[in-house]
Amino acid sequence: MNNPKKVTIKNLTKVFTSNKKEVTAVDNIDLEIQPGEFVCLLGPSGCGKTTTLRMLAGFEVPTSGNIFIGDKDIANLTPDKRNTAMVFQNYALFPHMNVYDNISYGLKIQKRPKAEIEERVKEILKIMKMEDFANRVPSQMSGGQQQRVSLARALIMNSEVLLFDEPLSNLDAKLRLHMRDEIRKLQQRIGITSIYVTHDQAEAMALSDKIVIMKDGKIMQVGSPKEIYQKPNSEFIAKFIGRANIVKGVVVNQDSNFKDIDIYGTIYKVESDKILNIGDSVEIVIRPESIITNQPGHSGKVVKSIFMGEVHEYEVILNNQVIEICVHSPLGKIIKNVDEILDFKFDNLAMHII
Repeated sequence: MNNPKKVTIKNLTKVFTSNKKEVTAVDNIDLEIQPGEFVCLLGPSGCGKTTTLRMLAGFEVPTSGNIFIGDKDIANLTPDKRNTAMVFQNYALFPHMNVYDNISYGLKIQKRPKAEIEERVKEILKIMKMEDFANRVPSQMSGGQQQRVSLARALIMNSEVLLFDEPLSNLDAKLRLHMRDEIRKLQQRIGITSIYVTHDQAEAMALSDKIVIMKDGKIMQVGSPKEIYQKPNSEFIAKFIGRANIVKGVVVNQDSNFKDIDIYGTIYKVESDKILNIGDSVEIVIRPESIITNQPGHSGKVVKSIFMGEVHEYEVILNNQVIEICVHSPLGKIIKNVDEILDFKFDNLAMHII
């Protein structure tokens, strides 16, 4: 495999014209992806993630801006002139060709020697654990097997950057989880710089070294899955990644690293380097699993109480606000029913001021 390459996006913009109206799909974004990094572009439909990927692949020409692979600006090169490979959502296999011919197709176009083609196809089939599938055609394989062939066809080209366009969205839930793990293991083993588009938050969390969250053509936040989940920079991010309660509080004391926040009469010491003044109103993110039940702090009326096996889920009214609470391993713990009063407190170590 080639040495992994850095990808740099500078001031990238894509404007489409439809019915004499201009629509900005990607709005002046900047992004750095380190060599060998696995990055997910994540966001709701219409956020610009797929258009960004298509510009990286060469299927769309940017309105303005630059895309560098290493030191080379590829923004205006045709797809065959840039060293990228794409794994598609719909597999895009040739139905009349067997697995061997599908995988070797790109090498044949490059007019590689027959012996080299045979050696590389044999190697990639072994990596993908598909040695027994070489003579099968796509119609004789499951969706997961076809997706592995699509991945093998991309990997065999020894590209500098691997692009994924929602490759698992056509698979059933169990197979998606399996293929997700397979893709991550393979990427880590090969070390290729990878950019993956998805609208599935769990997929992004499981796969990524870095998540790029987009909305309305702009990048809203970039960070590791842990950073994005624990320290979202806005209510949109907090609610887009997982579930989140947003509660209001007032700063009553502070030093450089900690703020004392009054939340509905209970004081919490929250770590934050934000510049705030005493008396300021703030919004705090607290995840449902970071609320400790049957502890003094707050009391609320239970409006939902559902046993889900490994977790017990509550909705509790606090100060006219619905608070979601998730209790892990509920066996042996005190469980409250609807209309009963639940005492709880927030875990101050897991609170984040936005």
